[in-house]
Amino acid sequence: MSTKTRKTAPTAVAVRCAIYTRKSTEEGLEQEFNSLDAQRESGENYIKAQVNEGWECLPDRYDDGGFSGGNMDRPALKRLMADIEAGKVDSVVVYKVDRLSRSLLDFAKMVETFDRHQVSFVSVTQLINTSTSMGRLMLNVLLSFAQFEREIISERTRDKIAAARRKGKWSGGMPLLGYDVDPRGSKLIVNEDEAVRVRAIFELYLEHQSMITTIKELDNRGWVNKRWTTRKGHQRGGKPFTKTSLFKLFTNVAYGGKIKYKHEVHQGEHAAIVSSDCWQRVQLLLGRNGRTGGAFVRNKFGALLNGILRCVPCGCDMSPTHSTKNGTKRSTDQPPVAAIAPGGIATPYCTNV
Repeated sequence: MSTKTRKTAPTAVAVRCAIYTRKSTEEGLEQEFNSLDAQRESGENYIKAQVNEGWECLPDRYDDGGFSGGNMDRPALKRLMADIEAGKVDSVVVYKVDRLSRSLLDFAKMVETFDRHQVSFVSVTQLINTSTSMGRLMLNVLLSFAQFEREIISERTRDKIAAARRKGKWSGGMPLLGYDVDPRGSKLIVNEDEAVRVRAIFELYLEHQSMITTIKELDNRGWVNKRWTTRKGHQRGGKPFTKTSLFKLFTNVAYGGKIKYKHEVHQGEHAAIVSSDCWQRVQLLLGRNGRTGGAFVRNKFGALLNGILRCVPCGCDMSPTHSTKNGTKRSTDQPPVAAIAPGGIATPYCTNV
């Protein structure tokens, strides 16, 4: 008596699918059903259609709302990559390729991680599956166009900003003390209370003729930099003045009613806070006090002991100088205080001795 063994169909191996969604701006994210929800729903429906292949959707949401696809600095993407490294994901599902990345270099790094952990990548609307060679080819082609599109958008944005600045329009940036941004458009309007303070700061510098003394006076008065609230409701600014922040305030052409674009200066649409005469006097005083572009310009020869080395007999500061190949010494703007041999070794000396 013989018995027949019944063959059972092999069960499909479970494929754990993570759905990643992204939107470049925060516009519309406050809606009950937004773009991120629509992308996830599309991914869930696609996974349900592959249930016979053992696909299952992971409950974790990887949503990046208000983040650019031009870089990998996104919280949900970082969580996704960490879960892939931990072996929790078998397949990454997106609505479109550019939702995951718009950079070929960044995407190449992701694909390297995917391959190392045997994770496939699926685009719902573009029918791409990296488990096949044709899918990988189409993915590279589409990603090249995604990066091209991002670069074109960046170029258009830069051109738009340049055109706006040349017309004297405010095109965004850090808020300025003395001005508020008009909510009806990108235009600066004078904040009268802060404008009085800005004029006083300029006058204080003209009176004391010293950055450090001016900063001490501002600290005594409790005056700080511009405070503002971001669109997300976070408080920014309000820090005490430093030499750097005060110098930026004094050299910002916006206070004279101008707009700067790179090295170009144009007449702005906004009203000036500081008079032209006061502005010019401050710039002349800054130049006289040696603020000609920062420490790099003041120490352009790379002298490590500049401002540290002193003459023992007289106590004066020593300044750097250098020589040419034939040993001829070249002096800087200050009196020569170091002799440099043709071999390149500096021998300090002081002319007061």
